[in-house]
Amino acid sequence: MFNALVVEKNEDGKTNASVQQIALDALPEGNVTVAVDYSTVNYKDGLCIGPGGGLVRNYPHVPGIDFAGTVEASDDPRYAAGDRVVLTGWRVGEVHWGGYAQKARVNADWLVPLPAGLTTRQAMAVGTAGFTAMLAVMALEDHGLKSDQGPVLVTGAAGGVGSVATAILANLGYEVAAVTGRPDTADYLKSLGATQIVAREEINETVKRPLESENWAGCVDAVGGAMLARVLGQMKYGASVSAVGLAGGAGLPATVIPFLLRGVNLLGIDSVMQPYDNRLRAWQRIASDLPMDKLEAMIHPATLSDLPQLGSDILKGQVKGRVVVDVNS
Repeated sequence: MFNALVVEKNEDGKTNASVQQIALDALPEGNVTVAVDYSTVNYKDGLCIGPGGGLVRNYPHVPGIDFAGTVEASDDPRYAAGDRVVLTGWRVGEVHWGGYAQKARVNADWLVPLPAGLTTRQAMAVGTAGFTAMLAVMALEDHGLKSDQGPVLVTGAAGGVGSVATAILANLGYEVAAVTGRPDTADYLKSLGATQIVAREEINETVKRPLESENWAGCVDAVGGAMLARVLGQMKYGASVSAVGLAGGAGLPATVIPFLLRGVNLLGIDSVMQPYDNRLRAWQRIASDLPMDKLEAMIHPATLSDLPQLGSDILKGQVKGRVVVDVNS
């Protein structure tokens, strides 16, 4: 028997999450069993802990879209007992039982070996949010971004993706302009390396002009909506925006003018179905390019019993930095 956060749906359609003991043979099918050390909390996790958001198909359910731990048993030659691994994406924690448990059983194709120099705790301080941030930075660099081209904008900078993106970009020598709607996070963002704080209200409304001054050499955008539309008109010639989120809405009230007259690139970043080779590349870059002291400053520790409240909080935008869930405490 082991502990897990189990979400159940009542006859009236409401869900309830509680820590329960479940048996090993209750785990879903998979060819690798992992003793989980840590997980984390993402927006999707908040949905799966609570109303489901259309992500969860069957109940009872164990959420947790990320986990890191040690292989206990494997029927796949790529992994052996004792190997340290990390998992993000592949709809684990949504369709398949996830990491809010002391044990997990998954498909070997979904795992990545933990890079040398990273602990399982650090890997979950990174999690899907940090992994997505690294993919976004890599995409900008693959499209020509260099540190001497001017400031890089990070929207939603105090959130999980934004925090890690800010720290990585600053560590790589970029000038980072961090957008936040919470003035009390300014010192936090500066501690991660941001050199400029941009108030959300300065950039959060659509303007009639399709082009404005060329301000940004690149952008990691976690907001979408009207803010993304505004940012597109402020990009420098040939610059790129990595779109990673939709906290500000799924709509895009923009024109094609920035693409046609300035050659701006809008790059979609998906972390869920990312191919293995690029996953490995991203995790190796995280190990080398994310300063661990900055990562540590983002961490808020939690336990399985804290998750129902944290799930509610993250849906309200009340979680700053990175929550690391010790599933064994």
